[in-house]
Amino acid sequence: MESIFAYLSDLSQNNDREWYRLNKSRYQEANADFENFIGQLIAHISEFDESIAHNNPKDLTFKLARDTRFAHDKSPYNPKFRAHISSKGKAPIPVGYYVVIAPGGNSFLGGGLFASMFKEATSMVRNYIVGNGDELSRIISGGQFEIKGDALKKLPKGYDGAHPLSELLKNKSWYLEKLVADEQAQASGFAASAAQVFRTMKPFNDFLNKALIDFEMPKR
Repeated sequence: MESIFAYLSDLSQNNDREWYRLNKSRYQEANADFENFIGQLIAHISEFDESIAHNNPKDLTFKLARDTRFAHDKSPYNPKFRAHISSKGKAPIPVGYYVVIAPGGNSFLGGGLFASMFKEATSMVRNYIVGNGDELSRIISGGQFEIKGDALKKLPKGYDGAHPLSELLKNKSWYLEKLVADEQAQASGFAASAAQVFRTMKPFNDFLNKALIDFEMPKR
């Protein structure tokens, strides 16, 4: 992680295209190290979730470049290395294991549905919660994680406010996050310890993927 943290720290202080161009070799080194880390992570996760074992790390990572067309912040790069590991690669559905490495205590491990723009997926999850609320309650009963996500202020029409999980029915996305301190991310054996966090998230992912089993990603 040394090259990764050093590069991202410097990029955050020099977030412009000229600096990026002049330090392209540093990016390539850090990116190769991140892909190597993702490869290790895949190997560890495969011990309890074989559905992700076939993935190539290169296919799971996201670009640093930002789309600034409609953003107030015109910084061209997002100083984070990110990857999503699922049975079908890095697409948001089916849900999988999301890892973000960013200096300054901004690294985290995540699971669940982060994307709230797919209305059909949101409806599928809501309806599945209505019919399988007891299962979800058992999954989250340990209190190890808090379900997060974009949410409506009011319960959508057609849903019962008396449902035990009515607050979660307001959500448009449902995900878990485990923050990772810089020293944790840079510690020896981080891939193995991260995989153990993902192991605890797997039942939640499985619940969502059962809800989304018939979902098809929109064609571009």
